[in-house]
Amino acid sequence: MDREQAWQAIEQERRRLADLLADLADDEWDTPSLSAGWRVRDVAAHVALAPQPPGPWEMVAWAVRARGSFHRLNHDISVAHAESRTGAELVAELRAHAASRRLPALTGYRNILFDTLVHVQDVAIPLHRVLPMPVAAARAGATRVWTMGWPFWARRRLAGFRLVATDTLWAVGDGEQVVCGPIEALLLLLTGRPVALDRLTGAGVDALTERVAGRSRA
Repeated sequence: MDREQAWQAIEQERRRLADLLADLADDEWDTPSLSAGWRVRDVAAHVALAPQPPGPWEMVAWAVRARGSFHRLNHDISVAHAESRTGAELVAELRAHAASRRLPALTGYRNILFDTLVHVQDVAIPLHRVLPMPVAAARAGATRVWTMGWPFWARRRLAGFRLVATDTLWAVGDGEQVVCGPIEALLLLLTGRPVALDRLTGAGVDALTERVAGRSRA
């Protein structure tokens, strides 16, 4: 997937998320997302903020408050944005900036692609909405996550497994334990979403489930 195709997929996902959110009841905005400690409204705010990031001095102030933790900074900025806006305002922001190609500092469009794909599922799955990922975009996102290291360390976490997509030509890992599934589920697995396990098959699923459960307990 080239740059232009990736940006088109990002725009599509932002618009699909906005359409989903526009139909939510008030109480559904506070539904826990797949990302621990994040509500639906917080994830929506995070996606809305990507094309309109805070300025450098504001980011420094947030980083100080977060004591240098990237995850805490990301969470706190998103929660603050969510709390200062109504659901309708978040939907309007997503639509207004859907086609924007502005990037936050220290990231690129490949990261924004998988980030947007995964966060749409963070919202849709707990709300029992079905929004399948576009396969080509999910394949590009999975490749990026597998090769990037921090913050997911997918190759390290999933060492010993061979991951094989069942709906597109994609496979990674050189382990003997084979795990198969749709590329959407594999991308969720790579980004640390255990919900993906129910959609996977293969001889390595039991061992993978034990490993994921062990990391969750840790």
